[in-house]
Amino acid sequence: MVYAKLDNGRLWKRVLNKMDDVAELERAPNPVDLHVGARIRMRRKLLGVSQERLAEQLGLTFQQVQKYERGANRVSASKLYEIARALQTSVAYFFDGLADTASAPVPGAVEGAAAFMHELVMTPEGLELATLFPKLKRGRVRRRVLDLVKALAEDEDDAR
Repeated sequence: MVYAKLDNGRLWKRVLNKMDDVAELERAPNPVDLHVGARIRMRRKLLGVSQERLAEQLGLTFQQVQKYERGANRVSASKLYEIARALQTSVAYFFDGLADTASAPVPGAVEGAAAFMHELVMTPEGLELATLFPKLKRGRVRRRVLDLVKALAEDEDDAR
C-alpha cells in the first residue's frame, strides 16, 4: 500500500476522481449489450409491437424491456430466445451487423459501431431511416439521399 501526504485535500480529491472514472467505466453498457438492445428495439418497432405488449408476452414490465433496449441491463440467453420467438426472428438476428471482435482492425471499432447503431435507432427518425433506407434499390438514389443527409449535417455543424 502506498501512502501519500495530503496537500490540503487535493491529492485525496484526485484519488476520488480516479475512482469515480473507474466506477463510471464499469457502469457503462457493454457495446454488445447496446447492439443487441438496439436490434430488439428495431425489430419490435418494425413489427409495430409496443414495449408493453412485448413485456406482457415475456412476463416482464415494460421498464425491463426499456432497459434491455437501452443496453442498461443484459439480456440472458434464455430471455433472448424468448424475445426472438415473440418478435418472430432468430436469436442470430440480434447479433447481425456486430463485427467479429477477433477480426476488428482498429481497437475500439466494435464499441464505436455498437454505440453508433444504438444512437441511431434510439430516435424515431433514425429508426425510420434505418428501416427505409435498405428499401431503396437503386444505388444512385441511395447515394443522393446520403449526399442530402451529409449536406444537412454539415449545415448543422456550421450553425454551431
